[in-house]
Amino acid sequence: MTVDTESRVGNAAQRSWKAIRADFPALDQEVGGSPLSYLDNAASSQSPQSVIDRMTAYQSGEHSNVHRGVHTLSRRATDAFEAAREKVAEFIGAPDPDCCVWTRGATEAINLVRYAWGRANIEAGDEILVTEMEHHSNIVPWQMLCEETGAQLRVLPMTDRGELKLDQLDGLLTDRTKLVGAVHVSNALGTINPVETIIEKAHDRGVPVLIDGCQATPHMDVDVEEMDADFYVFSGHKMNGPTGIGMLYARRDILEEMPPFHGGGEMIRSVTFEESTWADVPQKFEAGTPAILPAIGLGEAASYLTDIGMERIARREADLLEYATGKLEAIEGVRIFGRADRKASVLSFDVDGVHPHDIGTILDDEGVAIRAGHHCTQPVMDRLGIPATARASFAYYNTRVDADRLADAVETVKEIFGR
Repeated sequence: MTVDTESRVGNAAQRSWKAIRADFPALDQEVGGSPLSYLDNAASSQSPQSVIDRMTAYQSGEHSNVHRGVHTLSRRATDAFEAAREKVAEFIGAPDPDCCVWTRGATEAINLVRYAWGRANIEAGDEILVTEMEHHSNIVPWQMLCEETGAQLRVLPMTDRGELKLDQLDGLLTDRTKLVGAVHVSNALGTINPVETIIEKAHDRGVPVLIDGCQATPHMDVDVEEMDADFYVFSGHKMNGPTGIGMLYARRDILEEMPPFHGGGEMIRSVTFEESTWADVPQKFEAGTPAILPAIGLGEAASYLTDIGMERIARREADLLEYATGKLEAIEGVRIFGRADRKASVLSFDVDGVHPHDIGTILDDEGVAIRAGHHCTQPVMDRLGIPATARASFAYYNTRVDADRLADAVETVKEIFGR
């Protein structure tokens, strides 16, 4: 049983943004009596009908466990599961689908590297270098590894504008540096970091690099082979797929040298009471029954994005960001954080004298969904000298009307607080 997404979706590259928006059923609802303006895409984006339909088709006609089954449903499930891996691998420019390991998300992918690669390669006296704008998921695992091994965590700082101080990178890369972790796009500020430059400089010293691509894969063309990434991680639910699924891309030679992360079924070649041997990559890192349904959903999401075109998406979102930034800049008392020259569609701000949580609550009453808090980037907030921000994050299915409604709702915040 297969689903003809081509006939259902059509040629997305030629379809209007209005028609594309109509693919997302969650956007067609009211909140508090107002039309929903969903501007929390950096936390989790919505899924198009094609992804929902593909997952329903699997659950209703293909559901079975994958690999080793000889019956028809198992073969269907296996074919769909591995086809999804191929789609996602192609989406990120991976040279080989076997270099792509399914995980529960980017956080698990980073922890997989921490356990399987880090414990074998990091020891006392070594250094791990991360940037000041990392998500907690690319800080805490390395702190834990440093505590276990006696290594040291070092930090590449950022400017007031929210750009990395790349002039300090060469000085921070030393003979003791064993890994660099860098976010491709900041979830708190929207900064697009020059990961190619970071990778090149690290590789000049023989240092591998892990890139957190969670905020990049939904918004721009990503080619892990071209950027020469050693590790690249991302999550499905930020790129129109379901929750509970993500991926670790790593160079094949690295994966083959790494020991398993979890032990159990599926990841073995043979088992006796005396010893066990491991399956080839990627199965070596996919113990137990995998998240088959979410993986198939993510594969469909990758196809949907590919059909639209990532360059087209990037242009659309750049226009929305520029327009929304202008609308908020025109409001007295609004302060915007993250002024990098290269930004994705994240707009972090506050209103003078109003806590971001109050901003988020009032905006929700107006039907405008944003995120308020530290966005799992407390070091960024500390660097900026603030406890939190309100964050509006746009996707290609948003419109200028959403930006107008955001600005109007912020004006309501000021009226309520007498600002």
